[in-house]
Amino acid sequence: MPFIHDDFLLTTETARRLYHDFAENEPILDYHTHLSPKEIATNHRFENLAEIWLGGDHYKWRAMRANGIDEQRITGDADPYDKYLAWAETVPRTLRNPLYHWTHLELKRYFDIEELLGPDTAESIWKRANERLASEDLSAHGILKKFNVKVVCTTDDPVDDLAHHREIANGDCPTEVYPTFRPDRALWVDRPDAFNPWVSQLATAADIEIADFDAFLNALDQRHAYFHEMGGRLSDHDVTKVLADACSQEAAAGIFANALKGKAADADLQEQFGAFMMLFFGRLDAKRGWTKQLHIGALRNNSTRLMREVGADAGCDSIGDMPSVAALSSYLDQLDQEDALPQTILYNLNPSANFSVGSVIGNFQDGRAAGKLQWGAGWWFNDQWDGMTRHLDDLSNLGLLSRFVGMLTDSRSLLSYPRHEYYRRCLCELLGSDIERGALPRDMEMVGSMVRDLCYGNARDYLGLGV
Repeated sequence: MPFIHDDFLLTTETARRLYHDFAENEPILDYHTHLSPKEIATNHRFENLAEIWLGGDHYKWRAMRANGIDEQRITGDADPYDKYLAWAETVPRTLRNPLYHWTHLELKRYFDIEELLGPDTAESIWKRANERLASEDLSAHGILKKFNVKVVCTTDDPVDDLAHHREIANGDCPTEVYPTFRPDRALWVDRPDAFNPWVSQLATAADIEIADFDAFLNALDQRHAYFHEMGGRLSDHDVTKVLADACSQEAAAGIFANALKGKAADADLQEQFGAFMMLFFGRLDAKRGWTKQLHIGALRNNSTRLMREVGADAGCDSIGDMPSVAALSSYLDQLDQEDALPQTILYNLNPSANFSVGSVIGNFQDGRAAGKLQWGAGWWFNDQWDGMTRHLDDLSNLGLLSRFVGMLTDSRSLLSYPRHEYYRRCLCELLGSDIERGALPRDMEMVGSMVRDLCYGNARDYLGLGV
């Protein structure tokens, strides 16, 4: 039997029934990704396996560095085949790392290759995969169609003109593609050298002269409205820690004015300004009926050396241990008191805070919508089998698993869609084991209906993206 087979990781007959009868054929709604709108708009065709598999994949880069691969063969200017060979050398060393599973799921699902990747099979796999990449089935549109992806939400800066989104909407892409409003740079008053050029871009995008703070807020509101016109219904924020100690609008205006003059805000003022802006963005989302996403706890760009050599997102990020629970509760409470708390999905990176974050969510459900506040899928370092199982277990204990909006790829790569399959197998294995030991009733229609919702239906109903 090949390593990747129909019942991969499904150890009971009940788990296999749940997966094959209820999960396997559900569509995908990938509501948080970092896919390139340009690649989708142009129906990009990939030149070789190295381009589609290794470009931008910091999971693989970290593993290759740990295996002693020189940076030139990871992010440097080495030949694409040489980079691929470096990955093939590394894969046998990833046993018990989720990369081993993901790699072979991707080889099977995209290229129908069942051999295990290693130095001895690398040349043959390279040739066969590249032949398949030349087919229409593995263009950007072909991949989305192959995996029955109904919706993709990309991640976009407020200054983006969304031209590629317009091109997608007017083209023949089989998938609906919507922008997500990601205004992280609006908080960068501690970095005027980066903040001020971005404010200039914002002014151009909104066609507003930004000479003061009121104009700044107005420009952001206008861009939020434009994203709405383009079908966007989600925002997203990356916060190392939640900011809740907001200054007054007058004080925020002063901090903003100083930044425009090139005077950087210190850490305390930057956090106060950031907290003010996060409340502002919450109100925008509530006003237009959007869903807010908060990604909490990433400690980014830890290696100065790699930051200098490669840049951001080089694979030198880690889990932070900054206290966030009290601030998170305060932030949600401030919006809730104003009746301005939007639907919110919280992604917690530090699993030691799982129960704390999960318990905060229950405080602000208001009965107006099922699962208004969501504990998002296991994120980044937690999107492997153990992390997903832990998330599903903790969510079950603290809230309603049945209302969970399900998995996403959070990926820059169109090769990541088997992660939805991986999650579905994990979910069915967990529920199947519960049924086998008598912890859930042996009612396959009832449990199976929940499985369908957790694969697609809940996300469709919650996000209101027109599918």
